[in-house]
Amino acid sequence: MRRNAIEQEKFERALRAMFEKEIRFNDVLGLCVEQLGAGTAVIGFAMQPQLVGHFQHGRLHGGVISAALDATAGCAVMMGIADRHPHDSADQTLARFTRVGTIDLRVDYLRQGLGQRFSSSARVTRIGGRIASTQMELHNDGGLLIATGAASYIVS
Repeated sequence: MRRNAIEQEKFERALRAMFEKEIRFNDVLGLCVEQLGAGTAVIGFAMQPQLVGHFQHGRLHGGVISAALDATAGCAVMMGIADRHPHDSADQTLARFTRVGTIDLRVDYLRQGLGQRFSSSARVTRIGGRIASTQMELHNDGGLLIATGAASYIVS
């Protein structure tokens, strides 16, 4: 039997809470899950003074860009795992998070991180028994592509 709508909503609500509040670094960055889909995620955040990397120009710190892309891809991987195990309850699916970890992360910084709000999107390109691969993008509030990324995660 597939996970019913109530269990799916429970899973997504708990996943949002985990990524926004329980992972304290994400909370410090102000990351907010905006959209979840089958192997996809969109996370947004506002520019804050503590996220500035270059104080003279007010640019977003490269480490913040990298962390946002990594968090978004991790969230997309969890959505991919949920799709891969449709018979698991919300709690069983969330328990799989303890086995997920970043094993490779590449970020291409394309433009200065300027803007008032940023949106990071990720999609799973492949999920296997042990490894998941993802592609990510970060845009500013004007729709300008700031950075792209690719990452691999251990999922077993």
